[in-house]
Amino acid sequence: MSLPRHLRAFTAAAVATVLTLGTAQLAAGAPPAPPAPAPTSASTTSAASAVAASAPLLPTDEQLRAALLTTAELGPDFTEVPVDPNPSPEAGASTVAGCDALRALLNRNPSGASGRGPHQEAQFDGPDGSPMVTESLSAEEASRLDADFATVSGAFADCHSITFTDNTGAAVTFSVTPIALGDRAGAPAVRLDGDLAGVRLNGYLGIERLGEVALAYGYFQRDSDDSQLASLYYRAAVAKAERTLGVKAGATTGSPGTTAAPGSAV
Repeated sequence: MSLPRHLRAFTAAAVATVLTLGTAQLAAGAPPAPPAPAPTSASTTSAASAVAASAPLLPTDEQLRAALLTTAELGPDFTEVPVDPNPSPEAGASTVAGCDALRALLNRNPSGASGRGPHQEAQFDGPDGSPMVTESLSAEEASRLDADFATVSGAFADCHSITFTDNTGAAVTFSVTPIALGDRAGAPAVRLDGDLAGVRLNGYLGIERLGEVALAYGYFQRDSDDSQLASLYYRAAVAKAERTLGVKAGATTGSPGTTAAPGSAV
């Protein structure tokens, strides 16, 4: 038995919305920094040069695309699903109840993503749509990513239950449990467990930071709660991003860093 079409579409959209740090102003409580005083005409050129020299260059869309997982790495049972670069806010619309912090993120409109910085994402379906794997990479300046990452981390930590209801009236309530999905203990991740008409639904959401890049990962399956593949593909996604972008997981700047002590496996 497969997920109802609309609910399944919403689930995929929800994963992308929650985890894509570059697509919305997640840090709602943090007002933008005030603009710097306008420089005098004599200092304009030198000031602009200094800013350009000190600001790290963000990865390009092409670099982010190269750092995403592919079907070759997931295995022959997976098929890549085209991602709509300009999704309609109404597409797959669904009501969300419970877990105020996470619901606030879900209710944000991600449609302004292209204005925030480089962003790439991919979605893969297994046989009959299960499991489903999603991954996104978004780049933005370090100070903004600090706030966004903290906001999503807090939402993960504070959420214990959330209910999705699609436009047909089908509803799924997921219990939400913080977990260690990969090797780095400080990387936020949660496990979701729910039931739809007697069909067991299980999912995993994880986020990781690599300098000025946020990696977002989602894994959903039905009739199983085995976390082995979810963890395996998450680790593969992080490892590929590290190799391709040249930045260690957990680093807060674009220069290579060191990973934190490993966490416990899910």
